[in-house]
Amino acid sequence: MLDAAIGYVAEHGIADLSLRRLGAAIGTSHRMLIHHFGSKERLFAEIVRTSEIRQRDLLTGLLHEPGLSPADAARSLWRQLAHPRLAAQERLFFELCGQALQGRPEAAPVLDGLVTHWLDPLVAAEVAGGADPATARARARLGIATVRGLLLDLLATGERAEVDAAMEEFLRLAHPGDDGTGRRHPGG
Repeated sequence: MLDAAIGYVAEHGIADLSLRRLGAAIGTSHRMLIHHFGSKERLFAEIVRTSEIRQRDLLTGLLHEPGLSPADAARSLWRQLAHPRLAAQERLFFELCGQALQGRPEAAPVLDGLVTHWLDPLVAAEVAGGADPATARARARLGIATVRGLLLDLLATGERAEVDAAMEEFLRLAHPGDDGTGRRHPGG
């Protein structure tokens, strides 16, 4: 049921979405959705939480892919996160983060692990690349903030080419010597 709801939201967005319409679209009733999730707001929080888990799992898989440089793993993750099919989920993410920061209890679960759950795989990749743990942690936080900021920029402006160029510049600064071809160059 959750997978179907995630797919529906990803395709159709959440603007004026009722549980009745969502239930009918995914082959259940609004009562079953309320039974499982408690409310529309909690369902949305669960969609965001589950999407975040899937994105972290994707990142972990990319970081462990043989022959894929850290910059190329980041590029691949960026392409997937910034894909237009995920725009509705990304908007929901930012909307619920804002609600949680304003103290709305049904949105609060979105903040659990919002940064900390992403740190472990990113820190491990930085340490494996030779960074000391403190530097690796700072770089990981910078990477999380940069990607989220660029996603917000993309949603707000729609300027894909400019945002993609900014991501490439960030990767160039974060991984000097990795030019996107998978080859490392001196000094990187």
